[in-house]
Amino acid sequence: MLSLSFLFWSTVVAAFVAFWWQSDKIKLYAISHIAYYCKSRNLQLLDQTMVLKGLWPVRSEEGSIQLRRRYHFEFTSTGEVRNKGIIELVGRKIQDLQIEAHIMPSEHDSAH
Repeated sequence: MLSLSFLFWSTVVAAFVAFWWQSDKIKLYAISHIAYYCKSRNLQLLDQTMVLKGLWPVRSEEGSIQLRRRYHFEFTSTGEVRNKGIIELVGRKIQDLQIEAHIMPSEHDSAH
């Protein structure tokens, strides 16, 4: 017979694993969006990593409560200088994308 304590802790672990898995999928989605954004502007996304800098609940446009995630990333336009960028998502929807001012590469120059 299962104890109530076992059921409680099993539920907590399952919820944690589901949250981690969903968060990983959202982060991969954000990375792919940033990689495409950088490539289309002849920029290079550095290290292929993003760092989660904020996570908080917000009310979505539909009225439901979702998590807002803010990720910081770095990119370069010249291959020499690291610039910073921020992407914010509510659930799986991109809300904001900001990049620092940077030198615009010419058509023939490439940061890759």
